[in-house]
Amino acid sequence: MNAETSRAISDPLPAKAGAQRVDVLIIGGGFGGMYAVYRFREMGLRLQAFEAGGDVGGVWYWNRYPGARVDLPSIDYSYAFSPEIEQEWTWSEQFAAQPELLRYIDFVANKLSLRPHFQFNTRVDQATWDAAREVWVVTTDRGETWEAPFCIMATGPLSIPKAPDIPGVERFKGRLIHAARWPHEPVSFAGQRVGVIGTGSTGIQIVQDVGPQAGELYVYQRTPSFTMPMRNVPLEADYVAEVKRNYPGIREAARNSAVGGVRPQSTRAFFSVTPAQRRSLLEDAWKQGGLAMLGTFSDLMLNETANEEVAEFVRSKIPEIVKNPDTAERLKPKGYPIFARRPCLDSSYYETYNLPNVHLVDCLSDPIVEISEKGVRTESGEIELDMLILATGYDGLTGAMLAVDVVGRDGRRVTQKWKDGARSCLGLMMEGFPNLFMTTGPNGPAALANIIRISEHDVDWIAAAMTHMKAHGRSTIEPTAEAEENWMGIVRTLAKRSLITKAKTWWVGTNVKDKPSGLTMFVGGFQAYRQYAAAAADDGYRNFRFGPTSAPPTCEPRIAAADPVTGV
Repeated sequence: MNAETSRAISDPLPAKAGAQRVDVLIIGGGFGGMYAVYRFREMGLRLQAFEAGGDVGGVWYWNRYPGARVDLPSIDYSYAFSPEIEQEWTWSEQFAAQPELLRYIDFVANKLSLRPHFQFNTRVDQATWDAAREVWVVTTDRGETWEAPFCIMATGPLSIPKAPDIPGVERFKGRLIHAARWPHEPVSFAGQRVGVIGTGSTGIQIVQDVGPQAGELYVYQRTPSFTMPMRNVPLEADYVAEVKRNYPGIREAARNSAVGGVRPQSTRAFFSVTPAQRRSLLEDAWKQGGLAMLGTFSDLMLNETANEEVAEFVRSKIPEIVKNPDTAERLKPKGYPIFARRPCLDSSYYETYNLPNVHLVDCLSDPIVEISEKGVRTESGEIELDMLILATGYDGLTGAMLAVDVVGRDGRRVTQKWKDGARSCLGLMMEGFPNLFMTTGPNGPAALANIIRISEHDVDWIAAAMTHMKAHGRSTIEPTAEAEENWMGIVRTLAKRSLITKAKTWWVGTNVKDKPSGLTMFVGGFQAYRQYAAAAADDGYRNFRFGPTSAPPTCEPRIAAADPVTGV
């Protein structure tokens, strides 16, 4: 598809006065948005992308807090679409820190000349479908209006910080910092009385970094997290060269794995080996580090008894590290399955509690009452602070999408469609919202697989759908209501089997007040998800309705058929 032919189908009617017309509008400048800009530009399409931050990078543009680091291997957490980029870029560590990730993102943006297509420091307020002219009309906080037949929501699963649900935050007179909006300038902790609220992945990384620097550090733990050693190491030149020679095979293995990555995955059921063998395998995974333990047995998210044995193994490691028995006991996660919340990796988290200036405040036994002018008040009293860090997470999966007023056919809003929880077909499109696409949508693998592999897959699927439309003279595409419900039935069926539903977490929406709760992510694995998406396309998009000339499907969508991997 070149520029001349794309314009032939993308300008059904002239743009309205004051509006700027392109072929594709892209919202978001993270990994998904960046690849979308490249992919659609290479198809000859005119495009405009918008990003709320001051540069590309998505969550990594904002995540500048102390200790910020990726929890997937660097070679895995990188683009696979360009062999040239793979060969020219060299990672320095097994798990890259935020500054190196941002340098990589900058390298890609410069290499591919992506920035000219972005409007930075710009939020999209509304996106409305104009059915008569078959275009999406987008308005921004700059007062501009843009129009295009296609709109891509590359907003990602983690981009809207969650406001803390604690009274009195606005009264605090010290320095207040939200981890998800960390200052760009250096922050000094020397001699400071610092409080950290939140002990998820972000909080853990902050605590182990700030603990040795602060005058006093108070960690307000509301829910203990399971965390395992990262075992990060520098990457040696010989290994890097070996990886570069074998990138094609590494990428193919990642695309055909359940997690979209190179982490080993076992088919071994927990109780299929002897207790001694199980213990040995767990010890090996602990020594290996990273998320090796999650892939050691195949049924940890299905078999509650097996899951509890692994959880107890991890709990048993804490007293071996933390010297104070009471602190060690309070750090033990209980009451939910291991890996039902986002698994965390650390370098020295538990060791940090052995420092004399680091104090654990157990909010299960001593709940936070309010934040005062001077600090944090719990039921047992007030601790005065100079600085308070909020590591309270995000309005995950749906927050960024719902932050834009998206209005589809007949004035129907996404806020209405998702009032009982996110729903879509394949996490890519929604019935009633023609030509609106999502990358890493909340009904796909989303947070359960490598987000870069998902992003590349989703953008490629969207590009193929556009090419199909061009070849068949169609101007709009959307899933039928039946196809959408069939997909959501698959998602719900798989969710019922998963232990993820037994934890309160942003994965199921329980971290945000009044948000519909439930597991809406596809838990069947990335490889199975790819099969479903491919089947929908390979079947001639029979579970989608095209405009203006296509008729409703005359057969059952193939998406409803049983899958050989998941059995659903």
